[in-house]
Amino acid sequence: MVQQAVLDRVFSCLADPVRRAVLVRLGEGPATVGQLAAPAEMSLTGMKKHLRVLEEAGLIVTEKVGRARQCRLAPAPLDEAMSWISFYQRLWARRLDGLDVYFTLRKGEESDHDA
Repeated sequence: MVQQAVLDRVFSCLADPVRRAVLVRLGEGPATVGQLAAPAEMSLTGMKKHLRVLEEAGLIVTEKVGRARQCRLAPAPLDEAMSWISFYQRLWARRLDGLDVYFTLRKGEESDHDA
C-alpha cells in the first residue's frame, strides 16, 4: 500500500508540465527557487507551491542556504516509478513476443495450405 501511495504522488507530480520541467532542471544540479521560477515566467510564490508538492512527494529536497532556498533532486521515488514501469514493460514485451510467434506460425500454416 505504501508503494502505491508513493507511485500515486510521483505520477501526479509528473502530470504537471511545470513540475516536470523543474525535475529536468534539477537533474542538471541544484538550483534556487528564483532560478527555477525564471524560465517558467512564474512568481516565486507560484513556484514555491509547485516545489512544496514535489517535496511532499519526496522528489526534491530543499534547504535554506544563506538567504536563498536551494533545491536538489531526490531520485528515490523516481526509481520506484521506474521499477513499476519496467515491470509492465517486460510483461508487455513478453506478450508481444508471444503474439509475434503466433502470427509467424499462422503465416507458416497459410503457406502450407497454399502449396
